Amino acid sequence: MDEARAVLARLERIEALEQTGAPAGVLLEEVRGLLADAEQWLRAEPAGTDLAQSALERCREALHDAEIGSEARAGLW
Repeated sequence: MDEARAVLARLERIEALEQTGAPAGVLLEEVRGLLADAEQWLRAEPAGTDLAQSALERCREALHDAEIGSEARAGLW
């Protein structure tokens, strides 16, 4: 249950950061943390999590793509 609360709290932080116009790097760090929190939640409560596992994988891929795009725009890639 603590893992679920951590995910919800992280989502609230991300929403608040978006509303205040936080820099992309700050949001990306929170998204990375969200993925880690979600992974912990799924490990703690694995029953019936097929859809969540799939969503988590899509989020990981989207984050990876965003990071590569960011590095390319900054000339680091």
